[in-house]
Amino acid sequence: MHPGKGRTVRIHFQERPWDLYGSLLYTIAMAGLLLILDVGNLAAILLVLFVPGYVLVAALFPSGKEIDWIERVALSLGLSIAVVPLLGLLLNFTPFGIRFAPVVGTIALFTAGVGMAAWWRRMRLPTPERLSATVALSVPGWEGYGLLDKVLTVALAASIVVAVATLAYVIATPRPGERFTEFYILGPGGNASGYPTNLTVSQTGSVILGIANHEGGAANYTVRVDLVGVNVVFNTTAGYNQTVEVNRTTWTWMNRTVADGQNWTSPYSFSINATGLWKVQFLLYKDASFGTEYRELHLFVRVA
Repeated sequence: MHPGKGRTVRIHFQERPWDLYGSLLYTIAMAGLLLILDVGNLAAILLVLFVPGYVLVAALFPSGKEIDWIERVALSLGLSIAVVPLLGLLLNFTPFGIRFAPVVGTIALFTAGVGMAAWWRRMRLPTPERLSATVALSVPGWEGYGLLDKVLTVALAASIVVAVATLAYVIATPRPGERFTEFYILGPGGNASGYPTNLTVSQTGSVILGIANHEGGAANYTVRVDLVGVNVVFNTTAGYNQTVEVNRTTWTWMNRTVADGQNWTSPYSFSINATGLWKVQFLLYKDASFGTEYRELHLFVRVA
């Protein structure tokens, strides 16, 4: 038995850059979803690995005669892998830092900006020279198939529907992201440099303390600052130098409630009135659990 005559559906673009429209729509929708949920999902993989490079290639090669589709797709993947880390590196030198929301926003802005440039360059070309693609989808006739073929077709279609529905559910209800707190110290200029590691007696050193709450809810934090006198001794068993605590003095206690997704920073100044090697230790406690510190940072300072 031979199947009946089917229909062919042709999807074509050239006069209008529907590929760019789709890329921009996907970028805006996915970036908005990620920022609302504040957690990544599998559907956003193209936002990182393909779309930024695709619009960049479209801006560099607006004509369909310069490179073929295989080269275009390969370049899109390669440029995406190269561009996204560079955007993260640039963010590292801004006050926003490499955090989830700034990274998503930066990728979206880059893709939208370059996508508009690609649209402008392509629309300036005569229609026959613009990038084009044609996809022909054949829909076979239903009347000519036997009962077994029809049952298998319906089962396959049902499986696809179930798979799509499962994927949609996973995307719509992502697993909660990791809950944690960032605890950091910066130099007086607000960067990860310029720390006061060499001072004279009673000279003032300054740092900036920072807390970023990603715990999923407001948290009460306590910061304890200790001055620890240390000696460097050689461990003959281990074969390397070790720092040994000689004495400890608690300098400061600070309490702060930080809402989820918010940052808290505060300058902190200190001076040491004796020579030697010292460790300025910053201990973070959460929700008044003083038995064990939640996070620990320290800065070695040599006083001459």
